Amino acid sequence: MRLLVCLVVAVTGVVAAQDGINKDLINKKIERKLDISSQLVKVTQKITLENGGPAPVRAFLVTLTQAEKDKLSYMNVQSGSSVLKVSEAQVAEHRDLAFFRVDLRDPLQTGKTVNVEVEMIMTQLLEPYPAYIQQGEKQLVRYTGNHYVLTPYTTTTQTTTVTLPSPNIESYSRLKPTTHTDTSITYGSYEGVAGFTVDTMTIHYENNSPFLMVSKLERTIEVSHWGNIAVEETLDVLHTGARLKGPFSRYDYQREHNSYSSIKSFKTIIPASAKDVYYRDEIGNISTSHMRIQDDAVELDLRPRFPLFGGWKTHYKIGYNVPSYEYLYSYGDEYILKMRILDHVFDDVTIDELKLTVILPEGVRNIAFETPYPMERLPDTVHYTYLDTVGRPVVSVTKNNLVESHIQDFTLHYKFPSILMLQEPLLVVIAFFILFLTVILYVRLDLTLSKDDATEAKMRVSSHCEQVHTHHEKRARLYEKLEEEIQKLKSSKDVTHSQTATKKIQGSIRDETQAISELAGKIRLDNAEYAEKVAELQKIDKMLRESVVQQLTNVEKLVAGKMSKQQYMDAETPLHKKKEEALEKIKVLLGNI
Repeated sequence: MRLLVCLVVAVTGVVAAQDGINKDLINKKIERKLDISSQLVKVTQKITLENGGPAPVRAFLVTLTQAEKDKLSYMNVQSGSSVLKVSEAQVAEHRDLAFFRVDLRDPLQTGKTVNVEVEMIMTQLLEPYPAYIQQGEKQLVRYTGNHYVLTPYTTTTQTTTVTLPSPNIESYSRLKPTTHTDTSITYGSYEGVAGFTVDTMTIHYENNSPFLMVSKLERTIEVSHWGNIAVEETLDVLHTGARLKGPFSRYDYQREHNSYSSIKSFKTIIPASAKDVYYRDEIGNISTSHMRIQDDAVELDLRPRFPLFGGWKTHYKIGYNVPSYEYLYSYGDEYILKMRILDHVFDDVTIDELKLTVILPEGVRNIAFETPYPMERLPDTVHYTYLDTVGRPVVSVTKNNLVESHIQDFTLHYKFPSILMLQEPLLVVIAFFILFLTVILYVRLDLTLSKDDATEAKMRVSSHCEQVHTHHEKRARLYEKLEEEIQKLKSSKDVTHSQTATKKIQGSIRDETQAISELAGKIRLDNAEYAEKVAELQKIDKMLRESVVQQLTNVEKLVAGKMSKQQYMDAETPLHKKKEEALEKIKVLLGNI
């Protein structure tokens, strides 16, 4: 990857040096290629420099107009395979122009030549003309430049080849010799061109390529030492082409498919190891997108919720996770993070403003941030998330006017003690320990300032009454069993067996009755009213028990032949009535206890 050279002096803080124009230098030959087939203006100049003076030459100047300098995003100067150093300079005699000093690898000796190649990319230099078009019209743009290569040196011979996106040209300026063939225009060759010669070049042509500009890109990288790096990008995208004139018709758009300059979708490329990819906006997830996994990358076909016409914009987020072992390197407590400053957003991208934020693990120190080209370092901040105590350090940088050539890696050095890897697990353990301890103390401690005797008495009475209900239910079931034994005796006639069973049941009834009597005594200590009700319950239960026992005695006499059947029937009727009355009274009393 070739080294990028940033030329924005305001960012670097370096004052441009004063340079003079070396009259001994001659441009022996210049071959310029001007690519205006997209929204970018890409310029490549192959220059053969000759030293016609008596002294060696160590540098030469590259010249731009102020308009070109303001739109310049990228410059790279090479001699063979060597990248040459570029720095901004000033020439006192030409304050209206922008100059860049290029230092040669070796001094250029007298009479010798050297070949250099200057590559430049400029943004927002093409002008939509007309500025407004209707939905079905093609987009025309106008490029204004110089037929000659702007240089401070005399040029022996030069040619310019302009590359266009289509053969459809409205008009173009002609400086003989000029040749137009299909999608290219060739100017020259021109011989013996003096320095600083200017002749306006104008090309008005059809250009329906996407004029998309990312007005703002916020890229956040969150580093975790637990094996994952999370990346999220928030983008504001604007269509900077000819603006839409008149209303937009969805019907015509879908029927005719003739909106040449509108943008339905674009491709974004992210790392091949990316997973958990999402694409969303304020409304939520945008489902009109496709992801294709390739060998060396993941290609996202992003389709906004609506087509983008000139002047229209959209806002969305893209996020994904990548494994940290591919980008994070360590030796002991020393760590190095190497990742891209930005991803491939779309072809021929231009980014007006980029903000890169790197969130590092808590406890990181000795941070050193390196970029392949100068960027403005913003003040470090702190980011808080779950299980943080002092916060995570955040490193932020920003830069304006970027293109695809700026997709390079940054390097971030820092120290992180390995013992801090235990911090989060220990915090989880301590948090749960404190939670459990708090619950235990809350349940076991009585935090009331004074005792409420009345409330405690009510609680005791309520507890005793519940026990009374429980014992009475058991006693009622025992009565049912006693009734069953009476019925069995009528059929089996076995008095001996019946007496054994009923005696055991009656003993259990007495035990339950005794338990209720004891509870009545406890209730009387706190509430005499409820104690009287329990005593009444015991009295009625005694009447019920006497009735049941009398029924049992009558059945035994009947079976033994000591009582006739008629006598038994005469005695049974009042006993049954007495028992029913007792059960009804017991039911009412239990409802009041």
